Amino acid sequence: MPLSFAIEDKGILPDRMIAALAADGAILPERDFDPDQIQPASLDLRLGAIAYRVRASFLPGSTTVAQRIDELKLHEFALTDGAVLETGCVYIVPLLESLALPDDVSAAANPKSSTGRLDVFTRVIADELRGFDRVEPGYHGPLYAEISPRTFPILVREGSRLSQIRFRRGHALLGADALRELHRKERLVDSDDADVSEGVAVGVDLSGTLGGEGKNIVGYRAKRHTGLIDVERRAGYSMLDFWEPMQARPDRSLILDPNEFYILASKEAVQVPPDYAAEMVPFDPLVGEFRVHYAGFFDPGFGYAGAGGKGSRAVLEVRSREVPFILEHGQIVGRLVYEKMIARPDKLYGSGIGSNYQAQSLKLSKHFKA
Repeated sequence: MPLSFAIEDKGILPDRMIAALAADGAILPERDFDPDQIQPASLDLRLGAIAYRVRASFLPGSTTVAQRIDELKLHEFALTDGAVLETGCVYIVPLLESLALPDDVSAAANPKSSTGRLDVFTRVIADELRGFDRVEPGYHGPLYAEISPRTFPILVREGSRLSQIRFRRGHALLGADALRELHRKERLVDSDDADVSEGVAVGVDLSGTLGGEGKNIVGYRAKRHTGLIDVERRAGYSMLDFWEPMQARPDRSLILDPNEFYILASKEAVQVPPDYAAEMVPFDPLVGEFRVHYAGFFDPGFGYAGAGGKGSRAVLEVRSREVPFILEHGQIVGRLVYEKMIARPDKLYGSGIGSNYQAQSLKLSKHFKA
């Protein structure tokens, strides 16, 4: 049955509507979807069979991505049997999914949580578009992943999933008044003095209470010159081979060293009710000394009591820029913005779908042993 909308239907498409898009030919996979590829409010995107190392990142602008690859590629190689992507290099990989979107449906992409927690910088590009991770309504054409591992070399193969994409119709971002009303009803964050305006303010926890009893850990700093990480391998690596645990300081502060990568956690426990989806965005673009949260999508049900959560901390992927920068306990580093779903998903995050980060606290990616 063709996917159709009522005039007033605006918001993020849930799982069954994503499946309907594919059935209608608006999503064109080269092979059948994997059983768990459709998430409550997004679709995982899979790497194709060929990767290209290119001289530099680019936006296609008025041309196609394929034309730009021809101009910039250094070499190409197959991913069918697996291949290593080295740190400091830029790769372009055609994805197994392409799009033929209706004129009233747009899309936005984001790294998956596990990708961001490995410090793999990745974003989606498409033909003749002038921005990363955004696909305009009515787009017909292929999708590509730009991938640049920053700290750890990674092993990927055809079908590996580093990015996810959401589909939306119209504008459904909650304004300040609507968000405050939702917080009044659902208590989006476990703080009596929560800053809820254009988004729910999220601060960093440097108290040392999140690492477990007696551990006094505030986060982890990535080690350099480690072994590679197979992105398909779960609980396969010792944390201490790749990460340095950081102890809490008496003054509850942390100095970020330039160009180092950190895993921290939010001071607040947050939740996403079933009829909404959320995304982490920068708190203030003018605070340019560090970058927080590469992977920003939060699905319906994240931290939600009805889906097995009691509020979940937002794990923060943090990288300082050119100068050392001091973070202090509770300092606001991001905002969680909420959008309405067109309809409630059939399955919520954490509710029997193998979600890795429900009820999380300070947590590394799924690749590391607990």
